[in-house]
Amino acid sequence: MSDKVIIFDTTLRDGEQCPGASMNLREKMEVARQLARLNIDVIEAGFPVISDGDFEAVSKIATEIKGPVICGLARCIAKDIDAAGAAIKAAGERGRIHTFISTSKIQVENQLKKQVDDVIPIAVECVRRARTFVKDVEFSPMDATRTDPEFLVRLLNAVIEAGATTLNIPDTVGYTVPEQYAELIGYLRANVRNADDVIFSVHCHNDLGLATANSLAAVRAGARQVEGTINGIGERAGNAALEEVVMALKMRNDYYGGVTTGINTKEIVKASRLVSRMSGLMVQRSKAIVGENAFAHGSGIHQDGILKKRETYEIIDPRDVGWGETELPLTKHSGRHAVAKRLEHLGYFLNEKELGSVFVRFKEIGDKKKFVYDDDLSVLVDDSIDAHLEGYTLDYIHVASGSSTIPTATVRLKRGEEILQDSSPGNGAVDAAMKTIDRILNQQGHLVEYNVQAVTQGKDALGEVTLKCDFGGGPLVTGKGASTDVIEASARAYLNAVNRVLSNKTQGQAAPASDAP
Repeated sequence: MSDKVIIFDTTLRDGEQCPGASMNLREKMEVARQLARLNIDVIEAGFPVISDGDFEAVSKIATEIKGPVICGLARCIAKDIDAAGAAIKAAGERGRIHTFISTSKIQVENQLKKQVDDVIPIAVECVRRARTFVKDVEFSPMDATRTDPEFLVRLLNAVIEAGATTLNIPDTVGYTVPEQYAELIGYLRANVRNADDVIFSVHCHNDLGLATANSLAAVRAGARQVEGTINGIGERAGNAALEEVVMALKMRNDYYGGVTTGINTKEIVKASRLVSRMSGLMVQRSKAIVGENAFAHGSGIHQDGILKKRETYEIIDPRDVGWGETELPLTKHSGRHAVAKRLEHLGYFLNEKELGSVFVRFKEIGDKKKFVYDDDLSVLVDDSIDAHLEGYTLDYIHVASGSSTIPTATVRLKRGEEILQDSSPGNGAVDAAMKTIDRILNQQGHLVEYNVQAVTQGKDALGEVTLKCDFGGGPLVTGKGASTDVIEASARAYLNAVNRVLSNKTQGQAAPASDAP
């Protein structure tokens, strides 16, 4: 059995299925590039059949991202498999199709309206179809942890014979516990024919808070691929957090039999922050490995121990996962070339139009604060480029507000040569700005979630606003904006959400499918 654990990242597929976490094409490409720098083995780039936008994203990732295997998800349906095969074609030998079908009695009978034994011929046919596109086929019996183990053996025997090379045993609803999951993996490895010729994979959800523990237990039982997401994002309570799995295998290498992952751990914090910004999902301060408090020590006893010898209270050197690596900040006097080079260092490779847009915002911010840090730059990329989603840009905002006056905002928007301006009162400064934008565009959005945080330290720090809006009938839409003024940042964030809605309507994008492992 190999001592290499394959790390399979599904941030761009399962992670994006979290309500309000949908990413546009540019954001997906930024995440994919960072996953490649992280040295992820397999990137599940999306679910190609669900929308033109998802197909385009998977195809572009397959074309441009070098190194990792690029995987497309497909139900056991012919059109899904054909779409996945076409989307990952550019990856060549690095292409993989991941196909799945429900196997638990509760799902088969109530969702598929079939009998359990009907599943086997469907799965076999679809694995064979996938093999006409690629040699690398992954098969998942969805809801495996609530499926009869003897039936799983019969099914897995059949799909191996049909050409499956990786067998994923998903805990789709987060039902299992570590000991039980390890027992299931061990049972399948002992009873499935030719088990040593395939890779057993695990895909755990966090409904009981056990996704990481279950994944690690499965590795001890012989699984050699772990699927998860950066920051553990995903449907419901999320997926196994890959940074936790990777660091547990590294730090407790003695317990896990000397297995390795090959992950470039120094890129973990950068990956975490990027995914957080792109998805609009904040990382809790106490989150293991990547939370702001992960290496903070409040107790005097702990602080004393750390000062004398770090290992007394820290089992991980923060630098090993990318904490504490800072660069000299830029200033308003820094030129376009210096900004471009720093952006490339951060992993942003922009065309001339995009760079020009970022540089304009850089100069605006540089006039308002003394230093522009790396985190500021990353936020400016999101704030500047997303304004060019063939939508509207914020040209001007003025808000009058106070304890004894009705808050009123005046906003001017631009789109090409078109200039639109209006004013509106509101319940507060932020509400007035958003209502004015609605009034200008003759629409109405409902604010569901609103978060603001300082990007860097200091009184002149950029404020980054992340919000989620309901525009009626569709999925929640995330918007992001940044400025040294929180009201302006809020208006930019709301306008960003509006532009996403307009862009999605233009591209005809559908909501991510939820019936997946």
